[in-house]
Amino acid sequence: MRPPSVDSLARSLAHTGLPHPLLVDAARAAIAAGRPEQAGAIAEGVAGTLLRPVVNATGVLLHTNLGRAPLPLSPDPQTVRYSNLELDLASGRRGSRQSSVGRLVCRLTGAEAALVVNNGAGAVLLALAAVAGGRPALVSRGELVEIGGGFRIPEVMAASGARLVEVGTTNRTRLSDYQAAAAGAAAVLKVHTSNYRLTGFTASVAVGDLAALGMPVIADVGSGLLDAACPWLAGGPPRWLAGEPAVRQTLAAGADLVTFSGDKLLGGPQAGIVAGRGPLVARCARHPLARALRPGGLVLGALQQTLLAYLQRDVSALPLWDMASRSPESLRRRAEALGVGQPGPVASVMGGGALPGVEIESFGVRLRGDRTAALRAWDPPVLSRVAGGFTVLDLRTVHPHDDPLVAEAARAAQAASAGQG
Repeated sequence: MRPPSVDSLARSLAHTGLPHPLLVDAARAAIAAGRPEQAGAIAEGVAGTLLRPVVNATGVLLHTNLGRAPLPLSPDPQTVRYSNLELDLASGRRGSRQSSVGRLVCRLTGAEAALVVNNGAGAVLLALAAVAGGRPALVSRGELVEIGGGFRIPEVMAASGARLVEVGTTNRTRLSDYQAAAAGAAAVLKVHTSNYRLTGFTASVAVGDLAALGMPVIADVGSGLLDAACPWLAGGPPRWLAGEPAVRQTLAAGADLVTFSGDKLLGGPQAGIVAGRGPLVARCARHPLARALRPGGLVLGALQQTLLAYLQRDVSALPLWDMASRSPESLRRRAEALGVGQPGPVASVMGGGALPGVEIESFGVRLRGDRTAALRAWDPPVLSRVAGGFTVLDLRTVHPHDDPLVAEAARAAQAASAGQG
């Protein structure tokens, strides 16, 4: 039997919604394999690799595989505008893309100056390169952490040109360890061990004590909590946040530069921020890496909206904190209203390398057996987790307007399982 033409086969796949050139590729691949009937599956495989909205019912608030902090829905695509990214509207001359967001960071944290780069590791890299490039930098052995993707602090330091000088031991580092290695050092790097906890016979040195060494202290607080007092939350800081270092308090304690991520507890887009003393931030801004690491207008625009929401104390415009601050009772009512599965208490986690081992009281529903594949196949996909022989749908990370969708997907997943049985 003569195979169909590439064009006719591609046109028969129009229902997938893919652009025609991608459908042509799928049709050609299927015909070349002698299996034109597989063109639809190939096209669906291509569609599956594209970014698309999903419903996060895993209970992991900062889910790295889902882009970490959830962002508000995009504005109306019919409204097309440029922005004054690098234009001073008062003078009409070229301006700095850093000035607007940097000013907001300073207002929220008490920093003298701030600049934004593309991610948290980039912020550490730039700060070290600008302050300690080619010279020794002191780091506690207990803070030589590995971050996501297998990258390690020693490797980031090597890339910056700073020479790593390890002090103390894995579990105990004292001020005297830093003092013994201080001669000729350019900076101290203090790293928050945000993705694990070290307990037992331990000791570490506070930022305020490190500031007395007489050299710049670079503190990487990682997760990006702006202020330990959480003034944007009506009830103040939640119990599960206790002990998490915050940017404002770290600067007040004596850190010269603080680096942190934009897409973790800050709740904004992926970005890295360097905040602190004006002369040192200016040195970072002049370094050649600043150009290579700078973010684009979309990131800066999203970060500006996030920071403005903090200043306005508008939790509804901060999806991460809106989800994190929901009461278990409100989640219980939603779970029972779904009318599917077994409602019950569950435990959410922050994720994203923040607050390791800390559970947040939550509520959701359980479906018997592993229903994760069926839920992922829903449109839009619903992400869940399996625990104790049940599929768990945690409503803390689900927006209330998606509750009907979650209920429908759960019923379909249960029905599919019943049909297979």
